[in-house]
Amino acid sequence: MKIWALADLHLAHSVPSKNMAVFGPVWEGYMDKMAASWKELIKPEDLVLLPGDITWAMKLEEAKIDLEWIDSLPGTKVLIRGNHDYWWSSAKKMSEVFPPSVHFIHNNAYHFNDVAIGGSRLWDTPEYNFNGYVHFQENPKARVETEGNDAAIFERELERLKLSLKQMNPSAKLKVVMTHYPPISADLKPSRVSAILEEFGVQICAFGHLHNLKKDKPMFGEVRGVKYLLTAADYLDFRPLRII
Repeated sequence: MKIWALADLHLAHSVPSKNMAVFGPVWEGYMDKMAASWKELIKPEDLVLLPGDITWAMKLEEAKIDLEWIDSLPGTKVLIRGNHDYWWSSAKKMSEVFPPSVHFIHNNAYHFNDVAIGGSRLWDTPEYNFNGYVHFQENPKARVETEGNDAAIFERELERLKLSLKQMNPSAKLKVVMTHYPPISADLKPSRVSAILEEFGVQICAFGHLHNLKKDKPMFGEVRGVKYLLTAADYLDFRPLRII
């Protein structure tokens, strides 16, 4: 059994008008690229982590189309919410419509063999920024977030992260966390999130959210017992990253 990760799928089967090709050549045919590389690399017995921004669907019923696309691909999949997953609903409602091979982290933990998986979306924080690592361009899909004060949202996400990690089996051989927003700065200086991961003995954290990155600048890595892996789909050329 291998473990893979791929964030920021931004699927648009349910809403073709939101196809990511608007962002330039790198995104042309991105869904076909992901499907091809997924089928090439991943076996039915593998575990696939999807750290947020799964689909552009606005409603859960719409999202079912993209969730079924994910279900049709090999492996057991586990996902968390991203900042663009507006379709995200209650655990009860999602449990009723999620296809068999697709699971979610929503204030809980998921266990697969000897692996415990937890996480939360996180949010923007003034602790660090990535301005020096990004090629900035206008985002035609930009949407004003309306959830409230950034600091309050981040505090709430920290509590959700702790709640999830408390439900992880403490005797699991491998503890993996997914976040959508980066949990730490690119140079791996300690952060509030990294302190939580270290406290709970997490070994790997996979995340996404960052796009249009300057690939010649080193980012993330392993520090204080935790390996931090940026798994945004465009950063990985739409090929899942093997993490174990």
